[in-house]
Amino acid sequence: MRNITVIGLGAADFDQMQMGVYRKLKAATKIYVRTIDHPVLKDLAQEGLLFESFDAIYEKHGGFEAVYDEITATLIERAATEDVLYAVPGHPLVAEKTVQLLIDAHNKGEIALTIEGGQSFLDPIFGALRIDPIEGFQLLDGTNMSMDDINMRQHILIAQVYDTFSASEVKLTLMEKYRDDYPVTIVTAAGSVQEKLTTVPLYELDHEVEINNLTTIYVPPVASTDEAYRDWTTFRQIIATLRGPNGCPWDQKQTHESLKKYLLEEVHEFLAAVDAEDDFTMIEELGDVLLQVFLHAQIGEDNGYFTLEDVLASVAEKMVRRHPHVFGDATAEDADAVVANWEAIKREEKGERTQSALDDAYRETSSLQTSYNYQKEAAKVGFDWEEAADALAKFTEEWQEFQHELVHGDATTKMDELGDVLFTIVNVARFYKLSPEEAMLHANEKFARRFKHVEACVKQSGKSFEDFTLDELDGFWNDAKRLEKGL
Repeated sequence: MRNITVIGLGAADFDQMQMGVYRKLKAATKIYVRTIDHPVLKDLAQEGLLFESFDAIYEKHGGFEAVYDEITATLIERAATEDVLYAVPGHPLVAEKTVQLLIDAHNKGEIALTIEGGQSFLDPIFGALRIDPIEGFQLLDGTNMSMDDINMRQHILIAQVYDTFSASEVKLTLMEKYRDDYPVTIVTAAGSVQEKLTTVPLYELDHEVEINNLTTIYVPPVASTDEAYRDWTTFRQIIATLRGPNGCPWDQKQTHESLKKYLLEEVHEFLAAVDAEDDFTMIEELGDVLLQVFLHAQIGEDNGYFTLEDVLASVAEKMVRRHPHVFGDATAEDADAVVANWEAIKREEKGERTQSALDDAYRETSSLQTSYNYQKEAAKVGFDWEEAADALAKFTEEWQEFQHELVHGDATTKMDELGDVLFTIVNVARFYKLSPEEAMLHANEKFARRFKHVEACVKQSGKSFEDFTLDELDGFWNDAKRLEKGL
């Protein structure tokens, strides 16, 4: 096994090259370069140095990952019979994927690797832009970046933007967070005599013709909160401010207990938006649900009990742990198998039960949901009807008993039998995979909508409710039903 030595060609100009790197290149008999498209190589070629580039590999593949894999494999193959000198743009350890792959191979004992110096493009970039990295900056790969990578409050440098196509991909990703005319700067050949800085609105980023291997895109930090509304940290800071010393008196006095009713209301309003298939309202209502989550997390942090990070870590760990068919070696052929795995893992996490299976199923805010949860937990241990027909038969039986008590019973027995009827209705809903809570929500909304139509008709007539018979009012109700159906 021979050695692979990696050296950096510097940011751009020949004058920027370190003397030690220059001497090593001059002494080499054979030099491999990732790309011939670097200004330094033109000067070195005039001095008689010969290079073998991997530019042809770029033309073979549609993605950069395959390119980097093949370059690395070729270098390792050559190292089996010769010492290899491999030259890359900039510094070998800054934004150089092939070097990272070589380091992996070295750590596995597949090659011997030496990394020499080279000037990174970062120093001249900071100088050209006149920014201090201590303020916070991100270096992102333009070929592999997503909206989630972006911190809008920091200086952002995007490397690996080679051409109009890659600039277009970067533009589309940035526009998911920044306004279309947000100023971005295209920096080319920073620190060299060819240095050029061009600031354009974001939507024109891929219109700039002078984008090449020496190009870096700079996105400045946002200057105000309203420009960073799409950033998670902004919303968190807003909630912290509302709860802070100079914040809102209402938000400051809220507790987990006082907010319970609002969380329920917001969830119901979101469900209504889903039923209406109204995307814009879904956005608004999901935001209201998210507000409740952030408020509870901020209260936990203010009280010193937990933080938003604790909440995120808890649910993230749970999702990974309970999806071994995705993040582990388990298999799940369909959704039913996923549910079975989920329940088995959940039971294992909780260990041997020392309490009733129903203890965690009680919901003080909803009797319907409590009934549903009780029956679901009982079904898990086999205490359940075999099919829906059995549940329907039980409902018929309870309904008949309720009717009997209406004639022969007192207030207590009537209430008792009514509860049995409602309980069996919930069980029927469970068999048909229907949410009784949601069904009741629909019924309430439907009644309110139709009754408001009746009220409007009465008001339009100039009369009062007492002036109409029940049949006449029912006619208004039926009109509402026809209007809903578009008849």
